Amino acid sequence: MKYLEYYEIIKEQMERQFVEEGENIAQAAKYCAESIKAGRVLHVFGCGHSQIFAMEVFYRAGGLVPVNALLIPHLALFPKAKLSTLQERIEGFAGDYLALENVDAKDTMIIVSISGRNAAVVDMALAAKAMGMKVIALVSKEFASSTTSRHSSGKNLMDVADVAIDVKCASGDASLAMDGVEPKFCGTSTVLGVAIMEAIVAQTIENCVKDGHVPPIFVSSNLDKGDKINVEHIKNYSGLVSCL
Repeated sequence: MKYLEYYEIIKEQMERQFVEEGENIAQAAKYCAESIKAGRVLHVFGCGHSQIFAMEVFYRAGGLVPVNALLIPHLALFPKAKLSTLQERIEGFAGDYLALENVDAKDTMIIVSISGRNAAVVDMALAAKAMGMKVIALVSKEFASSTTSRHSSGKNLMDVADVAIDVKCASGDASLAMDGVEPKFCGTSTVLGVAIMEAIVAQTIENCVKDGHVPPIFVSSNLDKGDKINVEHIKNYSGLVSCL
């Protein structure tokens, strides 16, 4: 049964990911906690389907308030999915976009790109580092190592980041094979990457609290108390988080 095979692959990759990448996740959370304790934010960036990871930790129940999701329309799957593929290969755009945001050297940048090869993610990492930010990358090292960079520097995202967390999916992402179907199917990177993002959030909150700083956290707007709590967070952070 393919659904059970998929489950077994996810379990194996997830287990290996948390065993092998624990130190990198912990280091990423240290950077994030320092930004939040300084009154600043975490910027999260991805292209195409990798915008999912920014959405996952932005404006959600149980999530940190100081998260600025860089959901750039030109890199989204809508209105035309092919445009995101074309745009992410264009150099000189993402870095200029970052300059339009409220940014500071005390911020932390998280960039997710499973291949790490395209110009937009390398540009964003370079721009963030030039501003003094720490850069965290989520990249599949197996995938990245099987491709060449599309950036003029020849660098992959993982070469630029201060800490690179290896998303343990296979090169090409798809994990299942079947007689009569030529390409592999069913990717695992989203499940794996979202788990990493939430793990970073969990450890960031623990780090902050241990240092005597309770970070602001959104609650569900479907709880009776939710709207009253969240409206205060939005008021406090709308100047730092552009999507609010």
